Amino acid sequence: MKSFFRSKFFTVTVIVALCLVIVPSVFYSMGIGGVLKDAVNVVFSPVQKAFNYCTDAIDGFVSFFTEFDRISEENRALREEIASLKDRISRAEETEEMNEWLYDYLELKREHTDYKFVPATVTGGEGGNYMTVFLLDKGYAQGVRKDMPVVTDSGIVGYICEVGTTWSKAVTILEAGGAVGAYVERSGEQGVIEGNFELSEKGVCKMSYLSADADIQVGDRIVSSGYGSVYPRGLVIGTVESVEKDSVSRSLLVTVRPTADLSEIEKLMIITEYETYTEQSE
Repeated sequence: MKSFFRSKFFTVTVIVALCLVIVPSVFYSMGIGGVLKDAVNVVFSPVQKAFNYCTDAIDGFVSFFTEFDRISEENRALREEIASLKDRISRAEETEEMNEWLYDYLELKREHTDYKFVPATVTGGEGGNYMTVFLLDKGYAQGVRKDMPVVTDSGIVGYICEVGTTWSKAVTILEAGGAVGAYVERSGEQGVIEGNFELSEKGVCKMSYLSADADIQVGDRIVSSGYGSVYPRGLVIGTVESVEKDSVSRSLLVTVRPTADLSEIEKLMIITEYETYTEQSE
């Protein structure tokens, strides 16, 4: 302990302390304390300014991160709100589409009171832009059987060609080899709607077995006749797109575009029961 009091550090400290006490007292007793004060301010003013600058910088730094956190939280809340609104809009659109489809479905049931329907959803398909085969989500368990007609509110789609427990396949009227007994609604001219590979690429089929002088025109509506096919009478098939005469066979070459849009079908109906058309019941 004695060595501390004898050390240079202790000596210098005591001298500095005495100077800080004695020197100001002397200056003030001489009436020049203001000069000392000004001198001290001159010496310490830059230090104070630097200190204030550092303090302001630290405050600004803290404020920046505080504001950044607040903005980040607001952005997160806005993103959640936008996601929620998008979800509500999506569900509203789905509900609207379903309501429209149910309305069309009910309209079809009111128009054909003797029919029984099973609504189905398309889960897959085969073909190009215009599908020729649809995979459906209804099968034996829902009462679906082979050769049942498949339709939309716009018209005939095709018929069931294969059935599983909870699924089925439908061949459209564009598929080659298919045939539908049909007639021209305006004139009553009879014929057969047939699928064709080349025509299916264009989304159309042909009407065959028409005489060269048959009364048929572009725009005529073609309807199922109920003869010799799986389809009941009176279902819309399509409209005539072109009529040409074949000079060799002396018959008409007629193309028909289905009224059911086979490129964008998502939901349809399978007719499970209907009154079979006979010539006597016409």
